[in-house]
Amino acid sequence: MELKEIQNIYFVGIGGIGMSAIASYFVKNGKQVAGYDKTPSVVTNALEDQGVAISFVDEIETIDTSFLKIENTLVVYTPAIPKDSKILAYFNQNGFKVIKRAAILGEITKSTKCYAVAGTHGKTTTSSILGHIMHVCKTGATSFLGGITENYNSNLILGGDQISVVEADEFDRSFLQLAPNVACITNMDADHLDIYGEKEALETSFREFANKVTELLIVKKGLPVDGLTYGVEEEADYQALNVKIENGSFVFDVKTPSGFVQNVVFHLPGRHNVSNALVSIAMAEKHGLSLEEIKEALASYRGVKRRFSYKIKEDNFVLIDDYAHHPTEIAAVESAVREMYPGQKILAVFQPHLFSRTRDFIDDFASSLSKFDEVVLLDIYPARELPIEGVNSAWLLGKITNNNRYLQTKKEVIHTVKNTDATVVVMLGAGDIGVLVEEVTKELLIA
Repeated sequence: MELKEIQNIYFVGIGGIGMSAIASYFVKNGKQVAGYDKTPSVVTNALEDQGVAISFVDEIETIDTSFLKIENTLVVYTPAIPKDSKILAYFNQNGFKVIKRAAILGEITKSTKCYAVAGTHGKTTTSSILGHIMHVCKTGATSFLGGITENYNSNLILGGDQISVVEADEFDRSFLQLAPNVACITNMDADHLDIYGEKEALETSFREFANKVTELLIVKKGLPVDGLTYGVEEEADYQALNVKIENGSFVFDVKTPSGFVQNVVFHLPGRHNVSNALVSIAMAEKHGLSLEEIKEALASYRGVKRRFSYKIKEDNFVLIDDYAHHPTEIAAVESAVREMYPGQKILAVFQPHLFSRTRDFIDDFASSLSKFDEVVLLDIYPARELPIEGVNSAWLLGKITNNNRYLQTKKEVIHTVKNTDATVVVMLGAGDIGVLVEEVTKELLIA
C-alpha cells in the first residue's frame, strides 16, 4: 500500500480512541478524512473541529460522494464495529480497499523508526510518558496514544514522519501488524479470552510480537520472554531504586546498563506507574537521549485523562476517575489509593466492561473489589457483545466478600456519592462511566 497515493480515508468507528488518533494524523498530513460512529463524543467533536465530516447514522446516504470513489478512497475500520454495519458492508461488497486499524498503523510504523509499547495493562500511560519525553526532548517523534493526555489534551502528539511511538495492542492480535524497532512488554496477564480462548494462546501471541522487534526488547522482570529486563527495587537491567514519596510525588533513582541518575521526580501515583516510567526512560535512553534530559522531561509529565485522574482534590474529599477494567488494574488503583491516603475510607464505583471478561475473571474481580471499604456496582457495559446468560453484576456482587456492597443505577450512584462518608471515591471502568463521572463531579461542585 502506498499511502502517499491515497487522497481520501474513511474511518468506520472513527470515535474510537485509537482510530481518532490516526484520523487526526492524516488530517494534519493533508488527507481528506471522514467517518462514521454510533454516537457523538468529546473525541468526535474534536475531529469535527478539524474539519472531519462524521455521520452518526449507519446509512450510505450520509457519506459524501467524494468518499464513494473506489480509485482514491481507503477504508479503515475498527474490530469493535458490529458485523452488521451497513456502511462497512457497502465498502466490502463494492471492492473498496478495506483494512483494519492495526493494518494502517502497521503501514505507518514500516516507514518510521517505531517505538512500540505492549502489555495487557499500562500501554497508554507508558506510551504517553515516552511520547512526552520524546516531544520535550525535540526528537520529532509522532505518538499515537490510546488516551487523551493531560499535557496535550489529545491522543496524538504530532511530530515528524521519521519516528513513531505506538501502543502495541494485543486485542485481535493487532500488534502483529506492527514493525517495531524498539519495544517493551509491561505484563502478559490473561485478558481478551473471547479472542484467545486460553492464556497460553495470549502468551504465544506476545512471543510472536517479541520476535518482530529488530533492535531492542525490554520486558518486565519475570515475564516468559527473552529481552533486557526492568524492575522496581529488584535486580534487573534497568532499575528504579530508593523509591520514596515526597510532597505527593514519587522520587527515585534509575540505574541502566550504561548510566545512573538520582532523584527522578514523577507525579503519577502508584508503584505500577513508577514501573511504567522506568521502561519509558529505558526506551528514551535507547533513542540516544541522556538520563539527565529524560529526567527533566519526565518532571513535567501530567498523565492521561481517566488514568487516576483527580476530578476533585480537597483537604477532606477526593474524587478519582480511572479506566481500570481488569482485576489487576483495579488492584493497582486500590494499592495506589491506600499509599496516597493511608487510613482513609474508600468507596469504589465500578462498571464491569464486557460480559465475557466478567465471566472469565469473576473471582479475580470479586477479590480486587473486596479490598475497598465500600463497593457500588453498575450493570455490565456490553460494548461489542451480546448478553451471556447468568453473567451479570448481581452475580459479581454476590462474590464480593465486603459486606458494604450494592448494585445501583447511575442515578442512585450520584445520590450515594453525594451522601457518602468516604473521604476518597474512585470511579472505575472502561464503558460509559466516564460520562457519569462528569455528572457526579458537577453535582458535587454545585453542592
